[in-house]
Amino acid sequence: LKEENASLRSKINKLQIFSETQADKMRKLERKLEENKIKEEKEARDLEAMVQHVEQNLQLMTKRAVKAENSATKLKQENSLLQVQLKNYKTENEALRSGQSASLAAVKQNADLALQNLLTVITNSRSSIKQLLSGAESLQLVADLLKSIDRISEV
Repeated sequence: LKEENASLRSKINKLQIFSETQADKMRKLERKLEENKIKEEKEARDLEAMVQHVEQNLQLMTKRAVKAENSATKLKQENSLLQVQLKNYKTENEALRSGQSASLAAVKQNADLALQNLLTVITNSRSSIKQLLSGAESLQLVADLLKSIDRISEV
């Protein structure tokens, strides 16, 4: 009985040591799990902040694109109006050349003024169209970035 008792005590000691080792491992794993949870929460907050920032940029770029489109539309309308005026001036110029009442110098001055106005509108239109294209490229970049963020969050 003494031998059996000693044997059982030995086994109990070994099991206690094994149990303590397992408990230590368990505590370490729990700490590591908690650290990972904290890290993941921080990454999620950072990702959310980045998404909000991107959304704000997207809204701003959308406003800029709408403004550029409106500006381009106005410039196109002004361009059309000036083209009509130019056509009228040319018609008047032709009428004056064929012998009608006004002086050729006044007609030439009107045509030059219309041409200058037309060139100004064309220059402004080109600038607005370039801004619109730049805004569209920025919006595409933001859309691509949002797609990448979605992929990252899925991973």
